[in-house]
Amino acid sequence: MKAKDIERISKALGDPHRMRILEEVKKHGWRQCADICDMINLAQPSVSHHIKQLTDSGLLISEKEGRNIKYTIDKEAFNNYIKFINSFTI
Repeated sequence: MKAKDIERISKALGDPHRMRILEEVKKHGWRQCADICDMINLAQPSVSHHIKQLTDSGLLISEKEGRNIKYTIDKEAFNNYIKFINSFTI
């Protein structure tokens, strides 16, 4: 994993709303933006912004479903990040 990827993921994980989004997506699998808005009680523009940050960091995967887009966690990216963090354990 490149340093730039680590930085982007760390920054994305630094926001409590993004952490809540990841928790909900993990718990429920594939989710659309409207579902996430309902689950975490944030306005759609805010959720869209946070989803973009998570997608740009590589933590979320998007897939078009008709006119909508659904999201899930990119397990490979997440696991690579965890391996990197674990490499610092003493």
